[in-house]
Amino acid sequence: MDISIMVEGQDGLTWARWQRLAAEVEQLGFAGLFRSDHFTNADPPNLDSLEMVVSLAYLASGTQRIHFGPCVAPVTFRDPVMWARQAAAIDDLSGGRM
Repeated sequence: MDISIMVEGQDGLTWARWQRLAAEVEQLGFAGLFRSDHFTNADPPNLDSLEMVVSLAYLASGTQRIHFGPCVAPVTFRDPVMWARQAAAIDDLSGGRM
C-alpha cells in the first residue's frame, strides 16, 4: 500500500513549512504530497496560505520522487484551459510526477 500526505494550503502554510514538509514527506518514504486549492481560510481570513499552482511548481523542481497534485481544483477558482496548460507544464517539469 502506498500512503500519501494531504494538507490544507490555506491554514497557516508558509514557504518554509511547505519546503520542510516536502523534504520530510520524501525522506520518510511517503508516496506523494497533495493539497487543497483554497485561497484563504474562511473565518476570518487571517492565516498564511500558499497559491496552489506555484506551490506545485516548487514540488516539481524541489523534490525527486514523490507524486503530487491538488486534491481539488475548483473551476470557480481557475480557468480550466489555463489550469490544464499549467498542470501539463508542471507534470513535464517534474518528469511525470503530477
